[in-house]
Amino acid sequence: MNHFNWQNKDWPDFKFELTYLEKHLFAFYERIGHVSGMIKAIPKDMQTEALLEIMVAEAIKTSEIEGEFLSRKDVMSSIRKNLGLIIQTDSKDIRTPGISSLMIDVRNNFSNSLTEQSLFDWHTMLLNHVKGVEIGKWRTHPEPMQVVSGAIGKEKVHYEAPPSHVVPKEMERFIRWFNDTAPGGRKEIKSAPVRSAIAHLYFESIHPFEDGNGRIGRAIAEKALSQGIGRPILLSLSKTIESNKKKYYQELEKAQFSLEINSWIKYFVETILEAQIDSEIQIEFILKKVIFFDRFNNQLNERHKKVIMRMLEEGPNGFLGGMNAKKYEGLCKISKATATRDLQYLLEMGAFIVSGGGRSTSYSINL
Repeated sequence: MNHFNWQNKDWPDFKFELTYLEKHLFAFYERIGHVSGMIKAIPKDMQTEALLEIMVAEAIKTSEIEGEFLSRKDVMSSIRKNLGLIIQTDSKDIRTPGISSLMIDVRNNFSNSLTEQSLFDWHTMLLNHVKGVEIGKWRTHPEPMQVVSGAIGKEKVHYEAPPSHVVPKEMERFIRWFNDTAPGGRKEIKSAPVRSAIAHLYFESIHPFEDGNGRIGRAIAEKALSQGIGRPILLSLSKTIESNKKKYYQELEKAQFSLEINSWIKYFVETILEAQIDSEIQIEFILKKVIFFDRFNNQLNERHKKVIMRMLEEGPNGFLGGMNAKKYEGLCKISKATATRDLQYLLEMGAFIVSGGGRSTSYSINL
């Protein structure tokens, strides 16, 4: 019979070797430097936009992994409010202030040591709106904490965490490990991605809260990365994880049956690297927007700007299906003839490019 990792007599002495990851780790640190240079090349307000976009993606996707779907507008509004960028917010979703506060706290206090109280504070931020859940404390229920799938009566137990009565002791040991392995700690792990991978697995294996473990575990992974590079990391781990959730759960489940975690570390480091590449694409997109408006802003009226800003909201992947006269007409509440003239004007000045023809004609922004 297989034992879960915490049932092993050597727990939590995770075993791994890193020679096969040298190329990935080198690429990570190389890209960190590249992103830093890119950020310095864009204006301050655009630096803030890059930060906002990545924080919003993280907030939305870390919730989506757990089956909660948040409005991008509400999350953006809540994060802006928490950063002091707007005074009021019209967000009515009671879930968004908590996840927004968590994102900002992780970023602002990345260098602080991890404590029991800081984890309780995160848990309270995240779940303060939830009824019937123990908030701001370790789980205490006597029933096993299990990760289960399948219909009632045909459940499959993927993992069972340590019983509640040992959680305080396990978390005391985890917090000590996290702080000891930080930069300058007495058991420092030099590689930030490797420490991040272990921290996430270790925390998820204990599963210390009644709810919210996944989101807080990913926040811990981000904190470890930020501490390792000496500044808040500019990427969204959750966005990359969510794009292939099945792989994430497969690797996590496999790692929770063994203390040999080479496969898990390889997966997690590759995920971090993929998230870093995605953030580069996002920053390059913002830089292209700066160049675009430097070139065309004086030639655009309010209708043009409204449509272009709406198209740019979709990010580097572009406006789904492109822009056409009917969509333009609907966005601006104008006649089809005016929409067609506007599109032709934007095309002729070089702000838009066209594809297709006839009824399938569509326009995209020339970035």
